[in-house]
Amino acid sequence: MSIASIQSSLSRWFAVQTLIGLSLICAGVYAATFWSFQLKHQEEFVRHADIVEHVVRETVQPLNLNALRHKLDDYFQSHSDAGISLRVGNQSLYVTGARPTGRNWELRTSTLAELQLEGKPIELDMSLDIGSDNILLMRLAWTLTGSAALGTAVISLTGALLVRRGLRPLKRLAQETGAAGPDHPGHRIEPNGYARELQPWIAQFNGLLGRVEAAYAQLEAFNADVAHELRTPLSNLIAQAEIELGRDRTLEELKNVLESQLEEARRLTTIVTDMLFLSKADRGAQARRGQPVSLAAQVMAVAEFQEAALEDAHLKVEISGERVLSMDTGLVRRAVSNLVSNATRYATRGSVVRVTIDSQGDQIRLVVQNVGPDIPSEAIPRLFERFYRAEPSRAGSATHHGLGLAIVAAIARMHGGRTFAESREGVTRIGLTLRASAGPGNS
Repeated sequence: MSIASIQSSLSRWFAVQTLIGLSLICAGVYAATFWSFQLKHQEEFVRHADIVEHVVRETVQPLNLNALRHKLDDYFQSHSDAGISLRVGNQSLYVTGARPTGRNWELRTSTLAELQLEGKPIELDMSLDIGSDNILLMRLAWTLTGSAALGTAVISLTGALLVRRGLRPLKRLAQETGAAGPDHPGHRIEPNGYARELQPWIAQFNGLLGRVEAAYAQLEAFNADVAHELRTPLSNLIAQAEIELGRDRTLEELKNVLESQLEEARRLTTIVTDMLFLSKADRGAQARRGQPVSLAAQVMAVAEFQEAALEDAHLKVEISGERVLSMDTGLVRRAVSNLVSNATRYATRGSVVRVTIDSQGDQIRLVVQNVGPDIPSEAIPRLFERFYRAEPSRAGSATHHGLGLAIVAAIARMHGGRTFAESREGVTRIGLTLRASAGPGNS
């Protein structure tokens, strides 16, 4: 089913509206003129009837037909546009020389109730010539019809030109939007050259371009990071297999090689699993909230699980604050584990990792604080990006593939919260917020 263009649709409806409007105006003019002629005819009937009544009154008492006819003849000789007939019952008192009939003559009958002859009322039939008025009405009707048709044609033509002129900015806007794309990064449409009604749409489109470009740049960086992260373990697997196949190995040596390759395969599996989780979170997945539980208890469980790593780093964990809320326990534990693991990796040996739990409105706030080197200020906004590491090199990539804080951010979003980070004066605080109650879409 084809849809008409805006230009043709507006032009067509503009023509229809103009035709209806002019037709109504012309019909009103014709009706007013017709009504004016009717009033004029009524006035002429009354005037002639008054004269006839006056003459009859003078000649009927006593009845003098000669005087009656003489006076009426004198009057109607000078008023040839009217004709009358006077009668009493079946007796005719007076008739003008001619009593024309037809569409150009209007006939009215009345009774001179106050005047009687031999006890019978005198009846008056009067005809009035309205031919000239009918001609004028006919000419007016044709004039108004032609004016409506011509006016509709002129206004429709000019209206179509105005619509076409008014839609030029849309055509220009279509050309400019068509110029946007990967081949023209940073291209934006200047809204000041367009009407105020289009400027909000242009602003939205420019914002969309910015988001698309950011997503495209992030996707390119992400693809490069994924390729780098997967290339290292795959290269290790291939290199080990080639080396071991190049010469004879004992059973123990082959077992060691398989264990090493199994470790690399597990690393690949971890990366793929984390990427699938992040992809699910990006598609708007929400956390499944269970019964309210203690958040401090979840932090304690994580600290106990990472006790060995904390002891190796000579660190202690201190927990302050407590909140009870409905949450996905597994996901929250994973987020806390990533935060504590990150703090353990960068904390000064022998210091304390502090976990603080408090509230801000309907958000529960969990902060993991460690003492250690400050994170560069330019790196703070990117901490929660995938595969991002604050260090220029990829040191430690064999055990940490740069998705831990990105997963923390995803878990926070799935609980209706957000992440935050700050680092100054040797103290780094990284944490997340969780909505205290399940929002729309949560189950």
